[in-house]
Amino acid sequence: MADLILAHEPTIRLAAYLGILAALAGAEILAPRRPLRHARLHRWPANLGIAALNTLMLRLVAPGAAVGVAIWASEQGIGVFNLIAVPGWLAVLACILVLDLVIYGQHVAFHAFAPFWRLHRMHHADLDIDVTSGARFHPAEILLSLGIKLAAVLALGAPALSVLLFELLLNATSMFSHANLALSSQGDRMLRQVLVTPDMHRVHHSWHRDETDSNFGFCLSWWDRLFGTYRDQPRDGHQGMTIGLPAFRDPGDLRLDRMLLQPLRGENVPSSQENSDQNV
Repeated sequence: MADLILAHEPTIRLAAYLGILAALAGAEILAPRRPLRHARLHRWPANLGIAALNTLMLRLVAPGAAVGVAIWASEQGIGVFNLIAVPGWLAVLACILVLDLVIYGQHVAFHAFAPFWRLHRMHHADLDIDVTSGARFHPAEILLSLGIKLAAVLALGAPALSVLLFELLLNATSMFSHANLALSSQGDRMLRQVLVTPDMHRVHHSWHRDETDSNFGFCLSWWDRLFGTYRDQPRDGHQGMTIGLPAFRDPGDLRLDRMLLQPLRGENVPSSQENSDQNV
């Protein structure tokens, strides 16, 4: 089973990614939540380009990635769930929940510490938010995040199936939560009791400091509620809010080359230290 998962993992992930991307992109056209201020042809090449670059980098640097580490840990008897006897379904479910919590904690840390924020802020510098924003991460952040994820998988002794399911879920919910998709008020309220919805996560992309430092969850909405980082709505409303960061308002910064070089530029402060009332 493990060998089968590892052998087909790239194909499974790519097919799921492209299918969900296409479905959500189509849904955005049919039911947009906000009018986009910048044309897709101006933003999408760089956002999708950096996603392709990150995928290629990971295949070259760590072809087996987290699933491979999970298989190796199982063979070596390393990690909590390789040392205790629990039903397989329970180990899979527990590992998915714990890994989602780890990603939440990582996200909070990336906002709190200046060296991490220097990498992560590229994600927030997008001047619109849609399905492609969910893949807009700097390659250095991707590598750092991979290291954290591998450490968590190793410590948990996570089953390979749980890791594959978690990564599929993480990719899907990242694209969904960033989607410029209109849901009914009732549907949004019901869904966000469990999952991060587009309206919930959009608050996180506000240029107001206190809103940027809220709603850190990617998949489950529980962690923000539990740890006091939940914010229900943006103060300026979803139609009136400004997406992005005060320090990066030039549309030229949406180019792929500038995105890659952004960590080398100034403003190396955590989002919690930025002036949320700065105007440009």
